[in-house]
Amino acid sequence: MSGGIVIAGRNLSKRYPMGDVVVTALRDVSFDLHEGELVVLLGPSGSGKSTLLNILGGLDRPSDGTLRYRDRDLTHASEAELTDYRRAHVGFVFQFYNLIPSLTARENVALVADIATKPMKPEEALALVGLEERLDHFPSQLSGGQQQRIAIARAVVKRPEILLCDEPTGALDAATGRLVLEAIERVHRELGTSVAIVTHNAPIAQMADRTVSLRDGSIATDAKNAKPCAPAEIAW
Repeated sequence: MSGGIVIAGRNLSKRYPMGDVVVTALRDVSFDLHEGELVVLLGPSGSGKSTLLNILGGLDRPSDGTLRYRDRDLTHASEAELTDYRRAHVGFVFQFYNLIPSLTARENVALVADIATKPMKPEEALALVGLEERLDHFPSQLSGGQQQRIAIARAVVKRPEILLCDEPTGALDAATGRLVLEAIERVHRELGTSVAIVTHNAPIAQMADRTVSLRDGSIATDAKNAKPCAPAEIAW
């Protein structure tokens, strides 16, 4: 069940100069993420969904519009303030796992735990994603799905309020993708984390509390899901 607003974006636009041309990636988008909510941002490549996610996470700045995290205005935040926002409050999961090959699963997760203020133990985070038996394995000894679940454990070990996932199943087959979505859903359910998942894969929206569809940099639809299903039930 969702509660108050954690992130509020109002009239967000993003333009990129490309030589003599200016490309508009996001056009006047307003979006809220609520406490304890799982939202799927759906749309084809180039629809603006990753741009929106990067702005919500403080990885990019809007060209126009305002962004607030609770009672903090992030629109004109300094780089140091945005770094603090990302470090303290936001976990990121990307399509590519970005694990350090020379470190074990436990050590990869511990890198983030060591700089967090109220982290869980790396072993706890790995147990949350079902990898308690793989603590001392290196990435090369693990499947793509297992590596992605390590990346999720690394993102949530600091107990972020917000988990932003950009195409987390994009490099995986359907069966492995479901395991990754189950790990995300478990984090959402057990930690109460607010989650936004960017995907071009429409069936993933079946697990969402709310689905927001983007097209040509604008929100086309924003609809609540009366009965979200479990990831295992998704017909890929």
